[in-house]
Amino acid sequence: MIEIHTQDGKMRDIVRLAETVAPTKSSVLIQGEAGTGKTTLGKFIHERSGKIGAPIVTVNCAQQPEMLLETELFGFEKGAFAGTVSEKRGKFEQANGGTLILDDVSELTPKLQARILKVLETNYVERIGSKMGISVDVRIVGLSARNLADSVAQGKFSEALFYKLSNVQTLLPPLRVRIADVKALV
Repeated sequence: MIEIHTQDGKMRDIVRLAETVAPTKSSVLIQGEAGTGKTTLGKFIHERSGKIGAPIVTVNCAQQPEMLLETELFGFEKGAFAGTVSEKRGKFEQANGGTLILDDVSELTPKLQARILKVLETNYVERIGSKMGISVDVRIVGLSARNLADSVAQGKFSEALFYKLSNVQTLLPPLRVRIADVKALV
């Protein structure tokens, strides 16, 4: 079980918020600089969700080209591409009943933002090459080193997706302002 040990007052408040939101179905947006513990907090929330044994799946949205990321997230049907001889379940299906952590969610292309928004609105995912939706029950935890509200204001991120992802949102402070935690981490 993941434990978050902190002496910092703001981090204690964040941990309490995470414990409060964990048993709900709310999407969570965790923002903060690289190395602040966004992934750890996302896993902490999942572990305390009460869904023992439920899947937790993490996808980095910045490490793959759009087409590859689309197939990873949504899967595909047999014959959807030349040479595909079997279907593939996407990360939404793999996380069904549990949590899908979207790391670097700020890096999603507009096309993928729209597809993810549709899943959040309908609770159905469509594999590539299919017109039939597959019902999914997935909590989304979005992680971002960028301020998504700023990205929305600049027209770089979907406002509708931002609001769907940020039912609950928090900003993790960097360690340089959490001096009380340095000794605990060392």
